Amino acid sequence: MTDSAMTPDEHRRADEAATGPMLAADGRPLKASLNRALRRQKLRAMMLIAPLLIFVLVTFIAPIADMLFRSIENQIVSDTLPRTTTELAEWDANSGDIPPPEVFHALFKDMFIATERKAHTRLGSRLNYELTGVSSLFRKSGRRVDDMGEVYQDQFEDLNGFWKDGENWSAMMGSGSWLSAMGDWNGNKDAAQPIFEARGDIASTLPETTAIYSEFASFVLSEEDNVLTEDPWAVVYAALYDDLANGADVSGLSGNGAAELQEAAAAVAAFETVDFTAAFADVDEDWHSIQVWETIQTYSPNFTSGYFLNAVDMQKSPDGPEMRPENQRLHIMLFGRTMFMSLVITFSCILLGYPVAWILANLPARTANLLMILVLLPFWTSLLVRTSAWKVMLQQQGVVNDTLVWLGIVADDSRLALINNQTGTIIAMTHILLPFMILPLYSVMKTIPPSYLRAAKSLGATNWTAFWRVYFPQSVPGIGAGSILVFILAIGYYITPEIVGGTTGTFISNRIAYHISSSLNWGLAAALGAILLAVVLGLYWAYDKIVGIDNVKLGG
Repeated sequence: MTDSAMTPDEHRRADEAATGPMLAADGRPLKASLNRALRRQKLRAMMLIAPLLIFVLVTFIAPIADMLFRSIENQIVSDTLPRTTTELAEWDANSGDIPPPEVFHALFKDMFIATERKAHTRLGSRLNYELTGVSSLFRKSGRRVDDMGEVYQDQFEDLNGFWKDGENWSAMMGSGSWLSAMGDWNGNKDAAQPIFEARGDIASTLPETTAIYSEFASFVLSEEDNVLTEDPWAVVYAALYDDLANGADVSGLSGNGAAELQEAAAAVAAFETVDFTAAFADVDEDWHSIQVWETIQTYSPNFTSGYFLNAVDMQKSPDGPEMRPENQRLHIMLFGRTMFMSLVITFSCILLGYPVAWILANLPARTANLLMILVLLPFWTSLLVRTSAWKVMLQQQGVVNDTLVWLGIVADDSRLALINNQTGTIIAMTHILLPFMILPLYSVMKTIPPSYLRAAKSLGATNWTAFWRVYFPQSVPGIGAGSILVFILAIGYYITPEIVGGTTGTFISNRIAYHISSSLNWGLAAALGAILLAVVLGLYWAYDKIVGIDNVKLGG
């Protein structure tokens, strides 16, 4: 190949082959030196944006991820009723029979522990979202469950005074190393109390007693009380009865409590027992309601689609998802209302904002700047104040109706209902969001040369034709930018609809705020928020496909 036929890259490679790679001033290959310089520049750039990136991750991405997790998280049922949900897994809700006695027995233990931990009310509140009345059922049962355990506690204590003393229990249940560590700790508040460790032979012989005593010890430790001296819960006595009655062989045990355990093993056959199925029915007949147990069983898994089903007016059932009764359907209607009213508000802002932006863009700069202050003036006033002002102005005895009556447009006895409905929400939100439409329109219109309209008119176009064929197409990017801004702000508003919307003018965001602050149903609020986010992203995608997001600009 001749030199004239070689490309510059081929010339460079040929020179490098003959003389070696080009070197920088420091003697390193030029290519490696350039790559190193580029890496340093990228690292500096990354360090500059790192604070913003961390801020976005912490304040935006992390809350969204937490919201998405809360919309499916459901560990509270299985964590609070671990034994009950395990036993209940085999129960057939369609059988028409209440769960077997083993489920009620497990419920007693779980409910007792949950009551001590003050967790039963939270679980009742969670299940009450799915079935009204469950919250009061759990509260009532929490107050009565202690009586069931005392039946066994009294009999053990009557059998031998050994069982009355918490120190005897800890000496019997704790391992030698734990007891030694507790002796060294000896109530020293400046040091951390050792974590309970069960004695090996006791744990293998009395597994249920060990499991529940360990939960008792963990609770006492969390309360910063002394595990050595604290008297055990009544449910520990019930667990000990279960182990002994089920044939636990304590004859080979030795050490603390061995003789007393052997004595108790011989005596438990004569103990009075508790029929937990009947005992819970005595607390409240709803414990024999199949619907209650269906609800507990349905929401036993750690993750659930129930929140999302509720968000679209459906519910879980033993046969799968199904629509809620007609009188309980609310959210789909609110989603539809939110979309419709947000679109109306957006179009209202376009109709009102386009002429204002056109006037500002075509006035002399001095006059336009003065008028721009009026556009920006609402930003200097609290949103709450502006919304409250509309509430005063739009009421039937307000300024708007008084003016219409004074002008003779409406009769005094036929004043317009402009507040606590959709009309009031649209009027107030159009006023509040109008600047967000005017500013993008104005910035785009300022870049349209006036000479284009003059040229169109000089070629014979009418004023309307020149505007519609020449000016308007160039302002479309401003309309797109303003519409996206107004629509996304409108779809998530809740303060203004809450104040002026009444029952027919509220948005889905008002329902989300209610579940977060009032009903405390954060899972449903998270599901509603996730659906709203998906709708916004879907509309954004559709807008990009139809109009093209590259055509949206704020001027320039």
